[in-house]
Amino acid sequence: MPSFALVKKTLAAIFLSATALCAQAGTIYVQADRMVDVVSGTMVEKPALVITDGRVTALGAQGAVPVPEGAERLDLTGMTILPGLIDMHVHLTGRHDMHGYEGLAESTGDETINGVIHAEKTLMAGFTAARNLGAAGFSDVALRRALAANRLKGPRLYVSGPSIGATGGHCDNNLLPPEYDAHSQGAADGPWGVVRKVREVKKYGADLIKICATGGVLSKGTQVGAQQLAQEEMDAIVAEAKRLGLKVAAHAHGTAGIKAAIRAGVDTVEHASFIDDEGIRLAKERGTYLSMDIYNTEYILSAGEAAGFLPESLAKERVVGKTQRESFTRAVKAGVKMVFGSDAGVYPHGDNGKQFARMVQFGMTPMQAIQAATVNAADALGASADLGTLTVGRYGDLIAVKGNPLADISLLEKVDVVVKGGEVVKGRP
Repeated sequence: MPSFALVKKTLAAIFLSATALCAQAGTIYVQADRMVDVVSGTMVEKPALVITDGRVTALGAQGAVPVPEGAERLDLTGMTILPGLIDMHVHLTGRHDMHGYEGLAESTGDETINGVIHAEKTLMAGFTAARNLGAAGFSDVALRRALAANRLKGPRLYVSGPSIGATGGHCDNNLLPPEYDAHSQGAADGPWGVVRKVREVKKYGADLIKICATGGVLSKGTQVGAQQLAQEEMDAIVAEAKRLGLKVAAHAHGTAGIKAAIRAGVDTVEHASFIDDEGIRLAKERGTYLSMDIYNTEYILSAGEAAGFLPESLAKERVVGKTQRESFTRAVKAGVKMVFGSDAGVYPHGDNGKQFARMVQFGMTPMQAIQAATVNAADALGASADLGTLTVGRYGDLIAVKGNPLADISLLEKVDVVVKGGEVVKGRP
């Protein structure tokens, strides 16, 4: 009978051999014609990189980066590679063709299934990470868990669970008469009421907090620019969220609500349609990111009636859309920090990339638009150690397009190759 020491040595050798084989099997060597370096803001010619066990382990020029023995090769000659894109404002559990009263027919189970379908569409569009802002029944938490366990195809997901807002406000259910006593899960009032909701959302698995500081376009009976949460309530939400290590995103169209949210210390302001010069100054001083969905107005006004949008929502969008784009231009010119947030779910999932062209049209350079969806978004998420750049140590998430997106940003509307964690999930040449 062999000695214990010999058995231990043999098992260790087997383990090391298996580990080496797994590492070798999980290695991919990538080369392309160009790479967008989102940190330096430059284009790099003839790049090569190695992804091992899901993370970038080598990066440099072709010829300077050796091809690991046994590595899979991904030759993207003729293409430009970029870090995987990040959409900071999606509604994966929502359908673009079921708004207003139509949405009352959707159960939490229906919404979860929606999320499964839309997560894959989002990934195929080149968005390897996304932030889901608002979902009933913590359906987005269930979706995130399944994605993290590789049971589904989709982006790396950061979720808020139910949005927190005032009774009767944008984040409440205002579609039914009083005898139904219908309220959304995140509806709360007063500093201690909203603090309790923050704790509840954290308890059931959310990664961050979403609040509704003002009225909205798609809610019934709300004035889009009116502040709904008081300053004291927003202060209490942010203070509690910070104690729990959570970031806060604030839905805010109206001028007063935007500034109150920034003063409270939120990390991102969503929409920011009616931001004024003081709000822009505050955002710049405090490093608050703006996430402005400047494409979806086109879908709402062209297809909104057929999709079930309320007549009052269509009327509000006619006012908001133009002003929001003007505000976007002023914020970019002033140097406010910006992230890419599409509000997909209001319009079809998978069309996220159509916003890039509008960001350039209304004031950004192509590089700035790409940075908004990569390095800036990762910073706003608090995930710069993992996402947003093609750098050694980061996740091996990248996309590739035929041509140069700095010359034609619309190339990002149809991404040719998607790699997530070193796995080619779309477009193997």
